[in-house]
Amino acid sequence: MNWENVLNELEKGTLRSAHCENGVWKANVEVKQAILAAFKAGELKEFNGFVDKHNLMPQQFDVSRGVRVVPGGTSIRRGSFVAKGVIVMPPAYINIGAYVDEGTMIDSHALVGSCAQIGKRVHLSAGVQIGGVLEPVGLAPVIIEDDVFVGAGSVIVEGIVVRRRAVIAPGVILSKAVPVYDAVSEKVLPRGSEIPEGAVVVPGSRPISPDLKWANKNGLQLGCAIIIKYRDEKSDASLVLEEYLR
Repeated sequence: MNWENVLNELEKGTLRSAHCENGVWKANVEVKQAILAAFKAGELKEFNGFVDKHNLMPQQFDVSRGVRVVPGGTSIRRGSFVAKGVIVMPPAYINIGAYVDEGTMIDSHALVGSCAQIGKRVHLSAGVQIGGVLEPVGLAPVIIEDDVFVGAGSVIVEGIVVRRRAVIAPGVILSKAVPVYDAVSEKVLPRGSEIPEGAVVVPGSRPISPDLKWANKNGLQLGCAIIIKYRDEKSDASLVLEEYLR
């Protein structure tokens, strides 16, 4: 694939760096290879006080695109797609290969990493970090499906998939190293697995291995994530987005 054509198609939303087949998200390897080729082909250039590859400069927006980008330090890199109805509060950053679907709110100090896929009507609260994955090219990026709410300061990395309508409470960390305990189904999810549809996830702690006697003696704990319930009408009502701000 020609990297310039790939970047153009990514920005239009007609090509994506990841796709879903029968409920399974997979990386588009050729697209990610083209993005890496664009980095290799780029030359450093000054732009409004910044220095970056000449072919990866930030996108420019006008009213016709239907995206609200509030002034104050936000940057949306070339090769990312931002759909109509998206609101981006300052400062925020959307990296190359990312896809942000209609009606999503990206709040202040939020990061959407390279190739991350964000669904419709998602709310990424202040300080949320959505990790990016460019290499290895076969690794799927972080996926946030439709109608997900991600609370302030949460971190989601290493290709974690958050299914539709899930609620991630403030301060939750989701990665392949952090276990997720489903207190409703009374089971531990496999490391690095997906967050189920409609799950409400909060930060928690768990005992340290009994082999670490000194740590146990001092009452040390390790972090984890806990599914405490699944969404119902009451939780839906408390998560209505501020339509008047749109």
